[in-house]
Amino acid sequence: MLGLMQDQPLVVSHVLQHAERNHPEGEIISRTVEGTVHRTTYGGMARRARRLANALTALHIRQGDRIGTLAWNTCRHMELYFGVSGMGAVLHTINPRLFPEQVEYIVKHAQDEYLFFDMTFAPLIAKVAPLLPNVKGFIAMTDRLTIMSINDLHIPRLLCYEDLLEGASEDFQWPELDERSACSLCYTSGTTGNPKGVLYSHRSTVLHSMAMCSADGAALASNDTVIVVVPMFHVNAWGLPYAGAMCGAKLVLPGPALDGASVYGMLKNESVTLALGVPTVWLMLFQHVDELGLDPRAELQLRRVAIGGSAVPRAMVETFMDKFGAAVLHVWGMTEMSPLGTLCRLLPKHDLLDAESQMQVLLKQGRAPFGVELRITDADGKVLPRDGKSSGHLKVKGPWILKHYFGAEHEQLLDGDGYFDTGDIANIDADGYLQITDRAKDVIKSGGEWISSIDLENAAMGHAAVAEAAVIGVPHEKWQERPLLIVVCKAGTSLSRAAMLAYLDGKVAKWWMPDDVVFVDELPHTATGKVQKLKLREQFRQYRLPQTEAA
Repeated sequence: MLGLMQDQPLVVSHVLQHAERNHPEGEIISRTVEGTVHRTTYGGMARRARRLANALTALHIRQGDRIGTLAWNTCRHMELYFGVSGMGAVLHTINPRLFPEQVEYIVKHAQDEYLFFDMTFAPLIAKVAPLLPNVKGFIAMTDRLTIMSINDLHIPRLLCYEDLLEGASEDFQWPELDERSACSLCYTSGTTGNPKGVLYSHRSTVLHSMAMCSADGAALASNDTVIVVVPMFHVNAWGLPYAGAMCGAKLVLPGPALDGASVYGMLKNESVTLALGVPTVWLMLFQHVDELGLDPRAELQLRRVAIGGSAVPRAMVETFMDKFGAAVLHVWGMTEMSPLGTLCRLLPKHDLLDAESQMQVLLKQGRAPFGVELRITDADGKVLPRDGKSSGHLKVKGPWILKHYFGAEHEQLLDGDGYFDTGDIANIDADGYLQITDRAKDVIKSGGEWISSIDLENAAMGHAAVAEAAVIGVPHEKWQERPLLIVVCKAGTSLSRAAMLAYLDGKVAKWWMPDDVVFVDELPHTATGKVQKLKLREQFRQYRLPQTEAA
């Protein structure tokens, strides 16, 4: 027997229509590429999204066609999010920090029909455009006057965004789509070889947005002012454009200005209450605050900071709590998970714990919201207990988690129970709190036991002179591998090997202590801001630990 309820598909256009009907005056603030601050509303954005859909229809875009973007967090990019997907085409956000060869590969693999770009990336477009003969046009996200400034780049098939919208009608009837049809496409750089495409559906996107708005999710609400620092070209900005439209939160989009001064200015000027971003951005914010001797607790309205992308160092949690008066929400996920996997909040029973015990909980990746199932297994696939001690391979399952990579539908990714292997090593405690101890490929195997590079890095980051830290395993004649700590010092500070090791003494297990410490000017990062352990291992491939040399 079926239920007797109405059946309405979960599609992105319905989210936009809800926003236009129920909070048309909700604000969307963005810093443009030109540096000015642009102000609009959900109602204004919805009208321009319909113009965009009409313009794309005039360009003969059909349902299922891919539309690429190389763009910052701006209102125009928001219009693409809803206009492209709403008409049934597929929004393909491309990370502009990738190498030109990777951009070329991704555009060709996705078979993008058109490529929209912010003016910042005009030189990149000029370089790759001759290699992309199947792209029908390159659309500069600017007006006719500004586009003239790139005439000397001789970009072929160049079109102007504002010209397209000006000539299009606001009247557009959003089609009724199958909720399982493709909505957007993101490529992950977290795998070996060429980037792999993750193709999200309308259904997965709407369900993910609901989870972000839920009280035990990011708790996004209409009374929030949210600065979306996480890039819109990275996993759909953690779904914030959709979730914001769903609940009517004021969105603050920082554009290309992610330096500490610019982010602090927007936090202050727009009375931001919730911020979302990766640790590297917050480190720049801290540096700006320290250099100018600012008092964020007195000047800002910031109350919550969601941090993901890599493990959150304890020092970062404490700085936000003590100096900003803001609680940190540790989140974890992957491009393959849309990306929400877990969020870390205290349970009522934790209210009775002392501050140090609460901190130990908050440093975990957190618990899965409804819609995400977690399990850990050993190397043979046997499910391990949720005891907070047993570590194994982390696997995930749910309605916003991928089944196949785009263009590789023949490859079997899931295990017999439908779980996807994340590539992480983790444990889960009896309350469901996840703690990731390493990437499977990064875990250090010493004497048959595992050492967590993440825990060592976070401990090192607690030192006042440390800007960044990374730990890799290097060969050892007796123990197979031992940890090498690689440190970047903050500007104007210095640190010795002995002082670093003395600081770590008592903070990590004795047998976890790094066998050596080296200092570098900078660490290699991926296009999404993560430390490239593979490059570090290549760089230190011939490195010999002091005790090995002595032997």
